[in-house]
Amino acid sequence: MVGSANLNIMIKAARKAGRALTKDFREVEQLQVSVKGAGDFVSKADIAAEQIIKSELMNARPTYGWLAEEGGEEEGVDPTRRWIVDPLDGTTNFLHGLPHWAVSIALEHKGHIVAGVVFDPTKDEMFFAEKGAGAWMNESRIRASGRHRMIESIFATGLPFGGRSDLPQTLQELARLMPVCAGVRRWGAASLDLAYVAAGRYDGFWERRLNAWDVAAGSLIVREAGGLVEPLDEGRDIIGHGQIICANEPIFSGFAKAVRG
Repeated sequence: MVGSANLNIMIKAARKAGRALTKDFREVEQLQVSVKGAGDFVSKADIAAEQIIKSELMNARPTYGWLAEEGGEEEGVDPTRRWIVDPLDGTTNFLHGLPHWAVSIALEHKGHIVAGVVFDPTKDEMFFAEKGAGAWMNESRIRASGRHRMIESIFATGLPFGGRSDLPQTLQELARLMPVCAGVRRWGAASLDLAYVAAGRYDGFWERRLNAWDVAAGSLIVREAGGLVEPLDEGRDIIGHGQIICANEPIFSGFAKAVRG
């Protein structure tokens, strides 16, 4: 696929940050004897990756705004466009030497996501989409799965950690969903969960208390792959409130009913 100039800039930035993170990942695997030391190392790797992405994107488009996990928000000279970036989604996986993490970059125009990239460097999988142009993984077009039966479908979510107050609600959702599906996965990187729905690897995904940079790129990729995407609590804004539910079209209604109760 030949994408727009903006998409090509995003892919280049994601690959450059991914190369740096891959080098750091090889080192962090050797730091497991010291959790504090590894944590400090990963924090530096995260910040360094964001600086690489920001340099690439802002040098190419200096008037755009910026919203990222580490660097916060900056309003651009052009108030209609901004980059939304997570330089390292799946930090805990990275910290523990688990090869499942990603770089996520989205472009927002007038409140709508118009381009998105989710790059998994350890597997060399580049998921990307532009509004109206379909969804892709490397050189191949991707589509949401075609499964029609909940009992044959697998879903992904995030589980609350560190005593978060939404644990009881999540357990209730799991109790409703698990008896009627083929399984639930928790892999710890929301951007990749969304990309996997787009690629038909998962049939659906839901999660609360996410950030804009967790869902911006992936939500567009799912839509462009033919999936349905909604705020988990109807009437809310996905980017603004950080909660999402998505699935292929045939099972979306049954999936949403099970999760929402």
